[in-house]
Amino acid sequence: MTPAARLQSAIEVLDLILTAATDGGASGDKIVGDWFRSHRFAGSKDRRAVRELVFAAIRACGPVPASGRAAMLRLAQSDPALAALFDGSHYGPQPLAPGEPAGEGGTAPQWLEQRLRDSGIEPGDWPALLERAPLDIRLNPLRGEASLPEPGEALHTPQGLRYPSGTQVEQWDAFQAGLIEVQDAGSQLACLAVGAQPGETVIDLCAGGGGKTLTLAAAMGNKGRLVACDVDRARLSRLGPRAERAGIAIIEERLLNPGHEAEALADLAGKADAVLVDAPCSGTGTWRRNPEARWRLSPAELQRVAALQARLADLGAALVRPGGRLVFVTCSLLDEEGADQAEAFLQRHPDWRAVAPDLPAGTLRGGGVRLTPARDATDGFFIARFVSP
Repeated sequence: MTPAARLQSAIEVLDLILTAATDGGASGDKIVGDWFRSHRFAGSKDRRAVRELVFAAIRACGPVPASGRAAMLRLAQSDPALAALFDGSHYGPQPLAPGEPAGEGGTAPQWLEQRLRDSGIEPGDWPALLERAPLDIRLNPLRGEASLPEPGEALHTPQGLRYPSGTQVEQWDAFQAGLIEVQDAGSQLACLAVGAQPGETVIDLCAGGGGKTLTLAAAMGNKGRLVACDVDRARLSRLGPRAERAGIAIIEERLLNPGHEAEALADLAGKADAVLVDAPCSGTGTWRRNPEARWRLSPAELQRVAALQARLADLGAALVRPGGRLVFVTCSLLDEEGADQAEAFLQRHPDWRAVAPDLPAGTLRGGGVRLTPARDATDGFFIARFVSP
């Protein structure tokens, strides 16, 4: 493919991503992968170039651009070589029209930028929210010592190492043997806040694909009872193979029926030493990995997930034994999903107390700790820890 053809391909992919973002469709990563599979003529260098153009254009726009072409024009404003490829050549984009509008710059749609300000995220920290994230891994002590082809940079977490973005660790023998797992440092710190111990009963209430579940199992030394729950069958089904590869035998999976979770967990009411509620959220802390997520969020969606978070926190609290702990986590930078949630929880449960987790990174915010890409070089997280009466 010529450079101009790569540019036109990136514009076409951007149009698909914009449609999906406004209609609640597939993620940008999935759309890019599907496009490559349906365009077999694109070689590896072409695929890499198209992908980089697509996500660079997404990061260059704050509000939702009018089209993929408008998004790419925004990127081209700072890259004369890219602007020159709008030349009307075969398979390339049409020449620029006089006064043709480009996408608007910024960090996010204006209403969302205001929410960041209101939550104490200063504009000087905003550029870090859209930088490419590094690749973090967690060593799995249950499989023994790992021999890695590259040393990695030590993280604040007990078994964490950092590598440059794009490092193909999935191809390493250590990954295939279950000696390492890919996991952001912030996610590892959230698990550290749980303080899971061998022999305990621990519940991961929103386990998803099980990344945090595996970390909790390692902290428990593969001893005790670890219950992984989720309402999404497809996501939960990925946990079993991952646990087997990691050498974990203590996980019990429970598929929950939305709205009827309490009935399915009645046998565990008041029995858990610790419950992790890694609640669904806006994902404002994950823009480094999913930059188009800024365009999927709306005030109504934010209100919906905040209400769900409160319900899940109450559900988790009912499972904790006297003196046990509830750890509430969201991958969000917004107070509506963080400090405000912690305050509201304590108002609903006045006998409980907040004990801010003692972590080697993060800043106190409300009743918990907040991690940010700018200050902590992690994904954005809010982590609160509550102790039952």
